[in-house]
Amino acid sequence: MGHYVEVESGVNVFVEDVGIGQPVVFIHGWPLNNKSFEMQISEVVQAGFRYIGIDLRGYGKSDKPWSGYDYTTQAADVKAVVDHLGLEQIVLAGFSMGGPIAIRYLTKYGTEGVDKLLLMGAAAPLFTQRDDFNIGMQPAEVDDIIAQIQKDRPAFLAQFADMFFEQEKSEEFLKWFQQLGLEAAAHSTIHSAIALRDEDLRDELAGISLPTAIFHGQKDQICPYELGEELERQIPNAYLVPFADSGHGINGDEPDKFNEELVRFLKGATGPKTD
Repeated sequence: MGHYVEVESGVNVFVEDVGIGQPVVFIHGWPLNNKSFEMQISEVVQAGFRYIGIDLRGYGKSDKPWSGYDYTTQAADVKAVVDHLGLEQIVLAGFSMGGPIAIRYLTKYGTEGVDKLLLMGAAAPLFTQRDDFNIGMQPAEVDDIIAQIQKDRPAFLAQFADMFFEQEKSEEFLKWFQQLGLEAAAHSTIHSAIALRDEDLRDELAGISLPTAIFHGQKDQICPYELGEELERQIPNAYLVPFADSGHGINGDEPDKFNEELVRFLKGATGPKTD
């Protein structure tokens, strides 16, 4: 079932709503949409949970206004969806850019109505380096990405698809992945890239008290694995699940392990599976 939710006057976002049970609110990464979780929908629903997949403003089937791509506005959009659908005891599940949006949601609205937090390849607490933070891209590298988008967005997205995964993918899969990015507006991807480059969530981690799982690929070329380690250090009550054979796209590189760990966490696991 699909919904359109008005998150502010004249701006509607699309929400995929499948199944019954405790809601798991998936927040996608840049520059994708909720279709990027298609390999998780059946697993979530069959395990007795409700899949809520939001196309963030500017992406997928959602409206594409000129502004509102900072984390605070995107978090407000997620809150509008949660309130409109009357969701309770949600699991917030943020992938890549969706990770910092989920964190900002908790900073702004607190933990009432939220049961757990899942961060997947999260671009947090910072996506770019600072004088006192040496993990991630240089800000100038993001500027170069923006320039590539402005020059030839389809070509950039094809290159980005190759960087995204560690495991070899079929040509058809990569074309599908590229198309997800093309469903976004160019200005949306650029403005979100600016947010990724500039926003800083380091002061927002210690206040997270929820049970938190951190899934991260050890061969991630976009959000280095060290970010996952940093999140585990800074967030109380968090555990890190390493994906040794994954790049950034952990749910595509190791789907079986990803889905197993996802369902374990949803059902109450407090640490990664041990062999």
